Amino acid sequence: MPEDTKIALITGANKGIGFEIARQLGSQHITILVGARDQARGEVAVQKLRAEQIDAVFVQLDVTAQASIDAAAAFVDRTYGRLDILVNNAGISVREWSIPPSELALEDLQKTFATNVFGVFAVTKAMLPLLRHAQVGRIVNLSSEMGSLSINGDAVSHLAPLPPTLAYNASKTALNALTVFFAKELRDTPIKINSVSPGYVSTDLNGHSGYLSTEQGAKVPVTYATLPVDGPTGGFFDANGQVAW
Repeated sequence: MPEDTKIALITGANKGIGFEIARQLGSQHITILVGARDQARGEVAVQKLRAEQIDAVFVQLDVTAQASIDAAAAFVDRTYGRLDILVNNAGISVREWSIPPSELALEDLQKTFATNVFGVFAVTKAMLPLLRHAQVGRIVNLSSEMGSLSINGDAVSHLAPLPPTLAYNASKTALNALTVFFAKELRDTPIKINSVSPGYVSTDLNGHSGYLSTEQGAKVPVTYATLPVDGPTGGFFDANGQVAW
């Protein structure tokens, strides 16, 4: 592998937006590490990418299991010695659309945060030493405008009529906080970290109710995964630009 070939790890990359992010990054001659919990599904994704002449490798990665995260980091270190791009894409929703916050089960809130927040923190922390070895490291956190306190707090916003989905929305708010504070730590380094909202994409997470394709949804994450040296860091963006916190 040429020394200037970039290495990108995408969590939850075996399907949906994650797979499409992998495909679009791979089409830019970036080596793709397909992070997925299930080996069989991950290997199928790798074969699909390789069929498009993309250099792809499966990496077993359960973002809720520290041993799996540590093993993935050790593999990347041993094999490549660095990581250029980390896309924290893996996320879940507990189907809470009709449940008011006062009736939400604590276990569902904990389960959502375990993947969407604590998982992102654990993976980022484990991969950060490898990102520091890259010339220009990039971290992209897949967020959602549903996590915007400004938009949710606006009684006349387009989100106002929607049910108050506490677990998912609050997890994305907390994810945005991770972005801000990691960016603060890394502001004097070449590493850039941003939250991005892909838009309402048709995926398994929303029962394929989204109106955007995965191809459309992947464009923003891919853009921020490949930012130039003068690009922003510590921000929250969608296809139209900056999103209010």
